[in-house]
Amino acid sequence: DYRHVPPCPLMLDCWQKDRNARPRFPQVVSALDKMIRHPASLKIVAWENSRASHPLLDQRQPHYSAFGSVGEWLRAIKKGRYEESFAAAGFASFELVSQISAEDLLRIGVALVSHQKKILASVHHMKSQAKPGAPGGKGRPATQY
Repeated sequence: DYRHVPPCPLMLDCWQKDRNARPRFPQVVSALDKMIRHPASLKIVAWENSRASHPLLDQRQPHYSAFGSVGEWLRAIKKGRYEESFAAAGFASFELVSQISAEDLLRIGVALVSHQKKILASVHHMKSQAKPGAPGGKGRPATQY
């Protein structure tokens, strides 16, 4: 009987009453792509904040100290195409990247506003992690490419 089969976690996320809690279309496409490539992931469900959450839609970012280089961080946020541009412009450490501005991004060739927003949001997250008192917020020595 179909009523006894639990719905797909992705479907549950899409049915959230608060539309801001629902995944965006690119997240759904990405999750579906990952499900196709890794069908075993369909068996994984995490309960978080009193609602079902699919790990493929998890948008939390790891602590920046988990990345060995700026290039690795860019690849993790799906902006690896800018790795050479960052290096050529001298943004070779997290300390330098944490000071980057929208104007800097334009200057080094990040022209798409959505890409600028993604990078700047990740930089903001990085800064919040580096603040004293934040979990793991002791800063970090300069990391080169």
